[in-house]
Amino acid sequence: MKVTVVGAGAVGASCAEYIAMKNFCSEVVLVDIKEGFAEGKAMDLMQTASLNGFDTKITGTTGDYSKTAGSHVAVITSGIPRKPGMTREELIGINAGIVKDVTANLVKHSPEVIIIVVSNPMDTMAYLVHKTSGLPKHKIIGMGGALDSARFKYRLAEALEAPISDVDGMVIAAHSDTGMLPLLSKATRNGVPVTEFLDDEQQKYVIEETKVGGATLTKLLGTSAWYAPGAAVSVMVQAIACDQKKMIPCSLMLEGEYGQNDICLGVPAIIGANGVEKIVNVTLTADEQLKFAEAAKAVREVNGDLKF
Repeated sequence: MKVTVVGAGAVGASCAEYIAMKNFCSEVVLVDIKEGFAEGKAMDLMQTASLNGFDTKITGTTGDYSKTAGSHVAVITSGIPRKPGMTREELIGINAGIVKDVTANLVKHSPEVIIIVVSNPMDTMAYLVHKTSGLPKHKIIGMGGALDSARFKYRLAEALEAPISDVDGMVIAAHSDTGMLPLLSKATRNGVPVTEFLDDEQQKYVIEETKVGGATLTKLLGTSAWYAPGAAVSVMVQAIACDQKKMIPCSLMLEGEYGQNDICLGVPAIIGANGVEKIVNVTLTADEQLKFAEAAKAVREVNGDLKF
């Protein structure tokens, strides 16, 4: 199992680190355009191998995609990071060109690759990969829902004053501050609906803090987060590599599911060796259906700025 991570910045390096430490693949290749950067990150990470007990080989390259040949999974993290005050949607002009070029190079050398898109605006970048790569839809996955769901569970555990292992919940719709849809109606603590523990004010707090989870970290850090995004990617890559059939919310091309067509949005899906094994249709409340449709409308507006 060979995995490529494009972009050796904080997010990409975290992806490579978490994947390597889990010891489920043979090689991780880091790619970056900055001379020597990916090679340096790879060397630094390899020097932790004996300390962290993994045997995964990590290599780096400056833009030589021939070294990614035969990759089973590729993760695209490249693009400029979101800066304080910048929306994900504002990133589209720059990042679309980067993602399109990266995708072409990946598919050229690994025609059977499964691509996980991290670059923002993520739903739109995943849509771009669908429209330009020639890959079947089950091989293109946007990461956002896995990360947003982790942030949702963090806020739920905080409000419940419970260990996070007690908590389950997921976020669907768009990977944006306004389009994110935390499914409070489905969230549980050990199988008991969280609405039985949290009052209306606490529920509102959890939802709003989840939706601005990325922006909150950007304000604190001065750049985008990287630990949780890297961990979210590693979970998705492992689900593919180990054929785990895990249900993970992620941004997928919809063809009638949830009342939407020709758009990538976050929905729960079974992820296994073939990538997306199945989209899971869950029953939404009337209010959730409305918010999902509103998120779709906003994403379509951003998609309209794409130039294929």
